[in-house]
Formats: sequence, structure tokens, C-alpha cells
Amino acid sequence: MRTALLQSSGRPGSTVENLKVLDEAAGRAAAAGAGLLVAPEMFLTGYAIGDDIARLAEPADGEAADAVAETAARHGLAIAYGYPERAGDTVHNSAQLISADGTRLANYRKTHLFGCFERDHFTPGDRQVVQTEVDGVRVGILICYDVEFPENVRAHALAGTELLIVPTAQMHPFQFVAESMIPVRAFENQMYVAYVNRVGREGEFEFVGLSTLAGPDGIARTRAGRAEDLVLADVDPALVAASREANPYLQDRRPGLYGSLV
Repeated sequence: MRTALLQSSGRPGSTVENLKVLDEAAGRAAAAGAGLLVAPEMFLTGYAIGDDIARLAEPADGEAADAVAETAARHGLAIAYGYPERAGDTVHNSAQLISADGTRLANYRKTHLFGCFERDHFTPGDRQVVQTEVDGVRVGILICYDVEFPENVRAHALAGTELLIVPTAQMHPFQFVAESMIPVRAFENQMYVAYVNRVGREGEFEFVGLSTLAGPDGIARTRAGRAEDLVLADVDPALVAASREANPYLQDRRPGLYGSLV
């Protein structure tokens, strides 16, 4: 499955404009043969928008989700995107995956909030593994800081995730996560990891770009630079199966020794 990574901060504060950016990227991705387009964390509204987070937050089945579903169906590819999710009196930092026919497939709420900014504006989710199928590939979702906890990624590996998509808002000076940690996470868990970042300065943050899709061999199949970009790479579930057969990490675990970790 060809997977497109949209590295962009869009237009912070304007859901309407960000839906236009997403639509244009979906058209380019579909023309390049992609079956899945992944956009960054909080893409629909912007990340560093303060109290506008609560103002712009929508339910998982809100108007913005309907607009993304229409875009996905019109271009014929699945779309994953980050957004602030309104759930009653709470707001979650969420990512939703919509199929190529416009069906809502999966919605994930970030479980590990980063820093005071996120803890002031969001309620953490409580579901570690969220998965679905896209074109025969088992796809899981985490968001940014979540992937830096090895327990989260290992839980996905044990649950059979083949492609882990990670919408992110990775900021300076933590670019080593994109450069080094993501390929290692992919290798140690024998899966593909698509890490899709924002880029440029936004409020007090400077997002570093460097979006990447790493394979189960720890090799980056594609990597963006520090500017807005749309990069593509192929995900092959047969390679995941072969790699898991050749690399015994998951089979050689000894869970009985790990009780002290929790």
C-alpha cells in the first residue's frame, strides 16, 4: 500500500483552510497511487492555538469529519488526520482514520500528553491500542509523544499492527526522535512506522519536520526535510511477515521477567 505523508502545519486557527490543504494533498497523493494519506497532529485546527482548541473542537462525527470523508471518497484514498475532539465537557487530542469510501474506521485519543500546554488543554485517552484494516494492512494509531514510550509500540506489535501511523507535532530540539528513535521503534517491533510532523514556527514552538516512514528492517523508506512536503513510500505486509520470521524479537520475549516494569 503506497502511503503518503503530508508534512505541513496548514493554516493554524482555520479549519476551513486546513480542509482545503488536505483536499489538495489528497489529490496529489491519489494521483501518485497512494491508498492512504496521513496528516500531522492537530492538523485540522493548528496546534499552538491556545483557547481556540476548545472553541474549534468537534465530535468525531462532526462537520469536519464529514468534510474529510467527502474528500477521501472523492479522491479514492483513506485519510488519517489529527484534530481536537469534543466529547461532552472534555477535549481530547485525537486522530481519526477514514476509509477510501468515506467510512469512519478508527478514532484514537492521545494517551500520553506532553508538557503543560497539552495537559492544560486536553484530557488523556485511556485506550492503548486502536487498530483497523486499510487495503489488507493492519493499521494502528498513536500520536506524537505516545510513540516515545516503548510499551505503547510493543503493545501494537503484539496486537498485530503492521503499519503504525503517528501524527505528530515534534518540536526543536527533539529531532533525534524522527532521525533515530522512529527507525529503531520500527526495527525492534518489526513493523512500519509512519511519523508525520508539522513544520515551521507556530506560537512558542518550532516544529522540525523530518517526517519519515521506516520499515521493519529499521531503514527509512522516505524522509522529508524541514519544509512543507508530501512524501510517499510503499508498505508491504509480506515484508512484515518475512521480517518477523527472520527476526525473533517478538518470539524470544520472556514476559515473566518483566513484571517489575509495571
